[in-house]
Amino acid sequence: MAALSKSIPHNCYEIGHTWHPRCAMAVVHVSRSALAESLRIYGTLYLIAAILRKRKLDYYLYKLLPEILQSTSFLTANGTLYIACFCILRKILGKFYIWSPGFGAALPASYMAILIERKSRRGLLTIYMANQATETLFRMAVARGTITPLRHGEVVLFCITAALFMFFFRCKDGLKGFTYSALKFIVGKEEIPTHSFSPEAAFSKTDRKIKPCEEVSQPVNILTLTKKLMDKVCKHGPRHRCCKHYGDNCISYCIKGFIRMFSIGYLIQCCLRIPSTFRHLFTQPSRLLSLFYNKENFQLGAFLGSFVSIYKGTSCFLRWMRNLDDELHALVAGCLAGISMMFYKSTTISMYLASKLVETIYFKGIEAGKVPYFPHADSIIYAISTSICFQAAVMEVQSLRPSYWKFLLRLTKGRFALMNRKALDVFGTEASKYFKDFTPKLDPRYTVVPPELPLELS
Repeated sequence: MAALSKSIPHNCYEIGHTWHPRCAMAVVHVSRSALAESLRIYGTLYLIAAILRKRKLDYYLYKLLPEILQSTSFLTANGTLYIACFCILRKILGKFYIWSPGFGAALPASYMAILIERKSRRGLLTIYMANQATETLFRMAVARGTITPLRHGEVVLFCITAALFMFFFRCKDGLKGFTYSALKFIVGKEEIPTHSFSPEAAFSKTDRKIKPCEEVSQPVNILTLTKKLMDKVCKHGPRHRCCKHYGDNCISYCIKGFIRMFSIGYLIQCCLRIPSTFRHLFTQPSRLLSLFYNKENFQLGAFLGSFVSIYKGTSCFLRWMRNLDDELHALVAGCLAGISMMFYKSTTISMYLASKLVETIYFKGIEAGKVPYFPHADSIIYAISTSICFQAAVMEVQSLRPSYWKFLLRLTKGRFALMNRKALDVFGTEASKYFKDFTPKLDPRYTVVPPELPLELS
C-alpha cells in the first residue's frame, strides 16, 4: 500500500510527451503515427486473409475497405486515447502514482477503443492480449522472486494443453469453428471418431480403385517400381480393425504424418524469413542460402512432424493394446505428443493455446449452464490485459515481451521510448534499466521540477 500511495509531482510533459510541451500536439503526433502503422498492418492482414479465403469480387468492392478502416480506427483510437487519458489523469490527480501513467491511463483508453472494433474480432484480440498480460505478470513475478520458473515449463504447459485439446477434438461436439478445422488439418480426419466409411466399405472402394489400374500396362521404370513398393508396404502391413486409416498400415500412417507436417512446418518458417532475406539480397547475396538451411526451419518442421507422428503412433498403439477406440486415448496421445515442443520451445505458443483452452472450457461451461455469462466480458478482459502490458511498458520494459515492445515503438514512431523513465525510478521498478543513456531535453518554462537536462532557449 505504501508503494501505491507514493507519488511524484512531475507533470505529463516531464514524464510522458517529452518531445512537445503541449498535450494537444502530443495527441496529434501519436494519432498520426498510429494511423499510418494501423493502415499498414490491417491493410496487409485483411488483403492476405481475403486472398487465402478466396473471397468473391463483391467482398473486395464493398466489404474489404470498411473492415480495414474499422480495425484501423480501433488501433489508432487505442494509441490516441492512451496519451489523452495520460494527460487527463495527471490533471485530475495533480501528480503521478506508480499505477497512473501505465495501468490507469490505458484502462479507459483500451475499453473505449475495443468498442470500435467489430464484435467478431473482439474475442480474438482478447485472447491475444490476455496471453500477453499473463506472460508479463509471470515475468514480473519472476523478477521479484515471487515465482521460481520451472525448467521446460513451456513444454509442460503445452503437454497439458495439447492433451485437453485433443480430448475435446475426439469428443462429439467437443470443438467447433476454426480450432476444430485446424486440428483436423494437423492430425487428419482419420482421428475423428465419426468416420463416414466403415472398414469393409472402405476396403471394397480401395479394391475397386486399384483393380482397373493393374490391368493397364505401364512402362517399367524406377519411379513406377518405387510407387508399387510403397503401395505394398503401406497397404499390406498391420492395421487394427478400429483404426480408420484404411489406405495405410499403422507404421506408414505415422511416417506419412511426420513427412507431411515436417514439410509444412519447414515451408512456413521459410515464408516467414522471406521478407528479411530479400531485404538484404543485393547487399548480402549469401543470405539467400540461409533461407533454406536455417536451423529454425528444421526445428519447426521437427516440432510439427513429431507432434503428429507421436499422436498418431500412440493412438494406434492404444487401439492395439485395448482393442477399442476411445476418446480417452487422446488424453494420453496428446500429452505425449506435447513433448515434441522440445524441438521448438515457444512460450508464446504455449501461453496462447492455454488461453484459448481456458476460453473453450469457459464457453462449454456456459453451454452446460454451469458457468454464468458475463456481458461484455471480452471487452473488459481486453482492457485489463492491455492495461497490464502498458504498465509494464512504462514501468518495467524488461518484463514485457520484446515483440510487443517493438510493436509499441512502431505504433508511436519510437515515442514510447522517449518517456522520462529516470524520474520513475523512485517507484523501485527499474523503469530506466534499458534507458540509462537517455535523458529528455525539457523546456524549463513548462516543468514543475527543474529538468536534469534543460533545453537551451534562443
